[in-house]
Amino acid sequence: MRSSYRLLIALTALLVAATGHAEPTRTDHAEAELHSQRDHAVPGTAFRVALRLRPDPGWHTYWRNPGDSGLPTTLEWTLPEGVEVGPIQWPWPATYRLADIVNYGYGDETMHLVDVQLPADWPVGEPVTLQAQADWLICSDICVPESATLSLEVPTASGPADIDPVWAPDFERAASRVPEPADWPATATHDDGAIRLQVQLPDLAALRDARFTVFPVAIELLHHSAPQGVTRRGNTLWLEQAENPYFERLPAESDWVLVADTADGARAWRVTAQAGAVPAPPADAADAASGDYDAPDAAAPAHGDGSASGSGEPAAGGGPGLATMLALAFGGGLLLNLMPCVFPVLAIKALSVLSARGESRAHQRLHGLVYTAGVVATCLAAAGLLLGLRAGGAALGWGFQLQSPVVIGVLAYLFFAFGLSLSGVFMLGTRVMGLGQSLTERQGLSGSFATGVLAVIVASPCTAPMMGTALGFAVTQPAIIALAIFAALGLGLASPFLLIGLIPTLARLLPRPGAWMEHFKQAMAFPLYLSVAWLLWVLSRQAGSEALLAVMVGLVLVAFAAWLWHRPHRLVLALRVAALAGAAALLATPAMRTGATAVATGSESFESWSPERLAELRAAGDTVFVNFTADWCITCLANERTVLSRDAVRDALAADGVHYLKADWTRSDPRITEALAGFGRNGVPLYVVYHGEAEPQVLPQILGTELVLDALDR
Repeated sequence: MRSSYRLLIALTALLVAATGHAEPTRTDHAEAELHSQRDHAVPGTAFRVALRLRPDPGWHTYWRNPGDSGLPTTLEWTLPEGVEVGPIQWPWPATYRLADIVNYGYGDETMHLVDVQLPADWPVGEPVTLQAQADWLICSDICVPESATLSLEVPTASGPADIDPVWAPDFERAASRVPEPADWPATATHDDGAIRLQVQLPDLAALRDARFTVFPVAIELLHHSAPQGVTRRGNTLWLEQAENPYFERLPAESDWVLVADTADGARAWRVTAQAGAVPAPPADAADAASGDYDAPDAAAPAHGDGSASGSGEPAAGGGPGLATMLALAFGGGLLLNLMPCVFPVLAIKALSVLSARGESRAHQRLHGLVYTAGVVATCLAAAGLLLGLRAGGAALGWGFQLQSPVVIGVLAYLFFAFGLSLSGVFMLGTRVMGLGQSLTERQGLSGSFATGVLAVIVASPCTAPMMGTALGFAVTQPAIIALAIFAALGLGLASPFLLIGLIPTLARLLPRPGAWMEHFKQAMAFPLYLSVAWLLWVLSRQAGSEALLAVMVGLVLVAFAAWLWHRPHRLVLALRVAALAGAAALLATPAMRTGATAVATGSESFESWSPERLAELRAAGDTVFVNFTADWCITCLANERTVLSRDAVRDALAADGVHYLKADWTRSDPRITEALAGFGRNGVPLYVVYHGEAEPQVLPQILGTELVLDALDR
């Protein structure tokens, strides 16, 4: 009778396998399925299942700590009442290195083990159905977020469960690769830009000649691409490695995985280190490792460009190469020419090109090269300042100068003066921007250079598609690589006019110079006046009405000085100097210095973002839409006006269980800067949707209504 009962269970399990699990779920670049280790489950006991992920050749997924970029695989379970599941038991990873990017993951088929607890009152004979939403990031030349909804039906019985012979070797191999918990004494410390770990190894013969590789479980501790110094003396092991660029503090306890390559094969242990003093290893300590560890089963490392957002723009993920980042920076700079914040300056440059049509080809080429030099030099200067300030501890990113009320006031004065010049009030603009035919060659070239400088300054409020990843990558790299990426950005921004300068025949496609140019020049003053209005609005949001009034009075003084500009009397000269001095003095008012944040107005329903509030909402299982924005970001404002303000989106954001958080980066906020860096970004906009504790979904920088609604309803 007992054998017949067990035969019935086996036949039931075989039927379930034949009907529900004959073929794994296939995605574009992997296959996934759930498996049970045993032929049936026993009520009141635990049994083990596994998510089997098999990447296509040349692709890889990620460990719980993905390294410098990437996303770990997640499982979101739908379970019958009373059934509980544990966390993923992660096998140790392989190391994937490309240039200065290091990631940890799996290039071969991997079994992600999970223990399932069946309640004691589960009816014997009733199968238990497990459903899971599996999400993973998979990378090769590109990175693609993939997911699958998986289901597994496991029979139940009261008798002992046998191990499924088909999958037994896979489960056994997977279990052998899960680091064993060890109570070895371990201490970690942070000292002079580096993390130092000391572990007291047990006196085991197998470990005496072992080579060690150490993996931190926490993401934010180590600079993963920095050299890993692992040494030992006797049974004491030391690790010393540079800290993560965004390291803040060492936690009281930190988990580490130690992989030992021994004569009998590889084994791994997980230790918990207490924060405390760790002396440097003695001079005679032996080298205990000779490089990054690659798991014996791992395929050759593959690398991706990190396109984790699904937007066509790389974000945090897989090891992007320098060539890819240079191309992204160039493309982002080229797209900046289409941004409204850059248009007024480009219009001025277009006037210069039209005016130069009668000049020699050599002179036109020289103008294009000098304009490009102005753009690239300013990008490099901004990069140097940004990297220097970040090295000094400041949390800054692209567009950081627009977080200063004084800079905004100066730009408002400058744009207003240029507008008055184009309107014909005075002629300073031609001297500065190189518009007039009466200028000497040197003055005209100076104007082209100045136009390039101004183009970069006014482009900073905008983040074009592809720019976010490139700039986020740049600030984590050595100075020479960061400067190369910023230079590529400048080349992209300057490329249209550089091309016209190098190939003057292209200028023939433009209208011929004539009387219409004077009207066009005057018309171009109005985009500058609109830019002034926008800057004043940003200033009011940053520093309040007192600062706004001060700068508006300063604008009146600038206009007064412009009106006096061509009046030759000494008294008039003194008055215009005084007017300009008064305008400059207004930038030193208390409101401008302190930049007291103005109270935001409007009917938009949102909460202010904070890491604590986000964690609270995620722990409650709610859906959270986070908008990383700034008042000086044109793209941010366009998305808010055209998409986020639509009734359908507003209703979705106001629904039960949905929360809209806004992270306002108008004024510098180190916590927002750190959060952006966590997604591989160095500027705004950034839109992230969270569904409880599941992995966040990063949306494209240019939003669409259906895109947002689908993300909220995932």
